[in-house]
Amino acid sequence: MIEKKLMEAAFDAEGLRRRFVDAPEMAPVREDGTHRGEFRPAAVLVPVVLRPERLAVLLTRRTDHLHHHPGQISFPGGRVEKADVSAVMTALRETEEETGLDPERIELLGELPEYFTGTGFRITPVVGLVHPPFELKLDAFEVAEAFEVPLAHFLDPANHQRHTMEYQGRMRQYYAMPYEGHFIWGATAGILVSLYQFLGGEAPV
Repeated sequence: MIEKKLMEAAFDAEGLRRRFVDAPEMAPVREDGTHRGEFRPAAVLVPVVLRPERLAVLLTRRTDHLHHHPGQISFPGGRVEKADVSAVMTALRETEEETGLDPERIELLGELPEYFTGTGFRITPVVGLVHPPFELKLDAFEVAEAFEVPLAHFLDPANHQRHTMEYQGRMRQYYAMPYEGHFIWGATAGILVSLYQFLGGEAPV
């Protein structure tokens, strides 16, 4: 069962807004087996879509031919470029480039703790409410599809799976949150767990 405090705080737009106004302090998140050395700055948008019946998270599936993370489920986003004045600018720019989502349809709420990946990225997750109507125009080179998942799915700890894999000669753990044939894992799932904790969910054991 989803914790009552999450039900009260996060399942409507006003609850999300209030949580970011009174944002709790949280430490940066580091993946198991985090990279040693310099981290490359990046930013993603965590797009929460205001549907009449529920809040939903917009995700993309990367095309299979990409060099980095082919076929994986991800948030729109990418590396910070020299011309970007902030992580927010990076997240909005990359989102528009990848999905065609107009920044004017996005109500910015705030940022989640920085997320350090085992592959050497320092990701700033930027959370925004997406106001319909909007039309997506996917970049066919980078994005195979875009789809929505109910926010409630990610805020239910029963859907937070822990898996183990061998990476660079050692075993490491990662989160996964499968949904209707989509295997959502790695940094994307880790950021969603961070969102869950930010909204009041208990830290995993």
